[in-house]
Amino acid sequence: MKMMTLAPLSALFVLAMAPMALAQLTAASEGLIVYGHHHLTVTSIEESKKFWVDTLGGEAVTAGNLQFVKFPNVLVFMREAPPTGGTKGTTVNHLGFSVPSTRAMVEKVRAAGYSIVTRDELPPALAVDNGLAHIVDQDTYIGFAMTPDGVKVEFVEDRRQAESIALHHIHFAGPVDEMKAWYVKTFNATPGMRGSFQAADLPGVNLTYSPSPETPAGTQGRSLDHIGFEVENLEAFCRQLEAQGVTFDRPYGEVEDLELGYAFFTDPFGTYIELTEGLDKY
Repeated sequence: MKMMTLAPLSALFVLAMAPMALAQLTAASEGLIVYGHHHLTVTSIEESKKFWVDTLGGEAVTAGNLQFVKFPNVLVFMREAPPTGGTKGTTVNHLGFSVPSTRAMVEKVRAAGYSIVTRDELPPALAVDNGLAHIVDQDTYIGFAMTPDGVKVEFVEDRRQAESIALHHIHFAGPVDEMKAWYVKTFNATPGMRGSFQAADLPGVNLTYSPSPETPAGTQGRSLDHIGFEVENLEAFCRQLEAQGVTFDRPYGEVEDLELGYAFFTDPFGTYIELTEGLDKY
């Protein structure tokens, strides 16, 4: 198979050309399907790294012409191009990370010059003090920040957490019951609740669902272009999805000599999804 030039795929192809032992997904051994990566569209990779690496504390990795950032349980890939908009108003409203102290992270993000938007993102009845909100039913403090390209990021406090930051959740917006049922069926996620939110769990990530006042836009081309799942025996899984009526934007393929499988499709609600097999090895 020849090397392809489509931008999101080329990123994965380049990453596999260099040793990447440090980039292993920490939840990869916990299930046949785990969460893998966020893929962002950014106006400047160098400026974006100031947020994801210098401020949030992710580990920058360079492989060929690809640059990405590693966090526990997720890799953040970046493609340099003008995004068509931010995450708000799409089917993936925001990304959630857990931290030992929300106050410390909010102060660090604010000091670095990024917008803390907690007050704007929560109901008026919920008190917000200096960018922090106390979520009583989850016994946690949360805060929201906005990247320069409009990716909304939530920080959820987990005082027991040893890591300075880790993937926590993906917060979808749309028809809650239908979205939850589809992700439970398609990815064998475990249904449940996250506090007052409808949710489902996969190793390393919680999938959270909220209603949207308007029909949300799809993610492709936005600041969060797509989300990625790492799947064991991906080719068979793709055949299973096709039997269930899924139409692939880019069908299952393999990268020559790199032991890396991939496929792309769009979920019924507009979220662009990449499936990979072998990304956890690099």
